Amino acid sequence: MTAAAFFDLDRTLLPKGSGSTIGRHLEAEGIGASPNVPGVELFAMLYEQFGETRLSMAATKQFVRTAKGWSVETVERAAENAALELSDAVPKYAMMLLDELRAKGMRLVLATTTPTVLIGPLAMELGFDDVVATEWAHEDGHFTGTTDGPFVWGTEKRDAIVAWAQANGIDLAESAAYSDSYFDAPMLDAVGKAVAVNPDARLAAVAALHGWEIRHFDAPPGVLRVLGLELQDLLRPFARTELLPTIDWDISGVENIPSEGPTILAFNHRSYFDVMAMHMVIARTGRPCRFLAKREMFDTPLLGTISRLAGGIPVDRGTGSDAPLRNATEALEAGEMVAIAPQGTIPRGHDFFDPVLKGRPGAAQLAIDAKADVYPVALWGTELVWPRNKKAPMFDPRDRPTVSVTVGGPVDLKRRKATTDTKRIMTALTDLLPPEAREYREPTEEELARTFPAGKSA
Repeated sequence: MTAAAFFDLDRTLLPKGSGSTIGRHLEAEGIGASPNVPGVELFAMLYEQFGETRLSMAATKQFVRTAKGWSVETVERAAENAALELSDAVPKYAMMLLDELRAKGMRLVLATTTPTVLIGPLAMELGFDDVVATEWAHEDGHFTGTTDGPFVWGTEKRDAIVAWAQANGIDLAESAAYSDSYFDAPMLDAVGKAVAVNPDARLAAVAALHGWEIRHFDAPPGVLRVLGLELQDLLRPFARTELLPTIDWDISGVENIPSEGPTILAFNHRSYFDVMAMHMVIARTGRPCRFLAKREMFDTPLLGTISRLAGGIPVDRGTGSDAPLRNATEALEAGEMVAIAPQGTIPRGHDFFDPVLKGRPGAAQLAIDAKADVYPVALWGTELVWPRNKKAPMFDPRDRPTVSVTVGGPVDLKRRKATTDTKRIMTALTDLLPPEAREYREPTEEELARTFPAGKSA
């Protein structure tokens, strides 16, 4: 016995429904929805907003009548053209999952209510092994307006995958299923691993009750979404400098950060407050960002939870594990933005005042592996708000420190050797810092003490 992975289509593998795209290509071939099926556009709009309902699926069930007399050859041609467009809409994380499951030897099955004739070409384009879907009956090269077999929805979809599994020697206990819809709960319950993808409200409740995994294919696994919004989206309105009036903010160069595509933000590390300073910049881009940070931060009760739910990537320093860079590379390959501090940690003692910034090769290696550009983000003054020897930031209205955040253009990288490109990244960061950062001065004992964690002096 082998295992399979069953994927629902609309609002699961695709972020939206496939109907409108397929409809446009049918119309381009001279066929389309019948006026005898009322409210088609309204049902489509409601589906996009709320997902499947009994009412919308009842209307979908009647759509087969519209196809009466359509040429099978013409419909197949429209479906092939639609497949090229729809395949581009599949999120990168979904494509990565398909590759991962395929590499494990699992058979990939597209399990959908959408008729096979309309969606078969997309399944082939995406490399699926088979399709379990509604079948339209046809005679003499034309559709009859009836189905050949069940309308594959709800319990009928579950029964269809069970029958397919039995016919193909598949162990459902070792298999997985992915869907967004409450009405696919029977299918999800029939397999060993159920995953609710972008679930509607009722499926989210069922998933929580059963302990099923919840995923969103437009974000890394584990990222929290509420009503379609990431935690970072929900926090973005609060990333306002006026909400921290005890600090004079000087933020510039944010326009250098691309609005989309794989992007690496490399920043110098001076304080625990660097996270807030970076948040101010990232919020202005309107994009989510995945942070690489020390494992210790993810172990703290509140900040750690927020970091995990926001898609943070923990780094186990000293273990030699390549998992953090691999996860960051996957995020970049999915077109996301990743932030990393090449220094790895806040310098201590005299190293904190060294005008020559020294970095680890992580950011440069990411740029090489993911073919992504690196944008330097120079931080200055964050240590005045939260020095390392304090357990909390200092917000004193009588002493308003200036925190500057400067974003530069993409670093000119050779992408041949990480160590060489790391020097280019650190030089680019240094060039964005104020003049006093590039001149060494002998720090006082008090200043040195501020660079060590509380209770430590060396």
